Amino acid sequence: MEHLKQLIRDIPDFPIPGIIFKDITTLLKDAHAFGHVVDRLVDEYRDHQVDVVVAIESRGFIFGAPLAYKLNACFVPVRKFGKLPAQTVTKEYALEYGTSTLEMHVDAIQEGQRVLIVDDLLATGGTARATAELVETLGGHVVGFAFVVELCFLSGREKLAGYSIFSLIQYE
Repeated sequence: MEHLKQLIRDIPDFPIPGIIFKDITTLLKDAHAFGHVVDRLVDEYRDHQVDVVVAIESRGFIFGAPLAYKLNACFVPVRKFGKLPAQTVTKEYALEYGTSTLEMHVDAIQEGQRVLIVDDLLATGGTARATAELVETLGGHVVGFAFVVELCFLSGREKLAGYSIFSLIQYE
């Protein structure tokens, strides 16, 4: 995965001073690399009987939609508060630099469906944990989390203890 890591650039002090943002747009503009990421995620979850891929706004959508298609699963977006038009369930959570609220349509997940949660990055785990809680509130079973990038030094896995976690690229 070192070749993929080299395609991700660091943007210092974004979105606030002190944060080093891992910018995946440089990976996305390489068609071969983007395809490799999607194919690798498909390979990891092909045999997990995933019914629904839930992707987290907004960069999670980039990977979640093609993954859902390739796994023959439904695609469900998790959005920031106020972005979905129908009735929703919501969850407030802590970010590494503040708080936010996520929402999902109440009819997005059916009782017992097997759900894979996808995002571009695992940092502190707050966003992913909140998404799992939304899925479980609606009766879904989280079969795992898939991330393109993991910032291991932020210990996000701790918030996801008990869940299966896969990340392609790790920064120690």
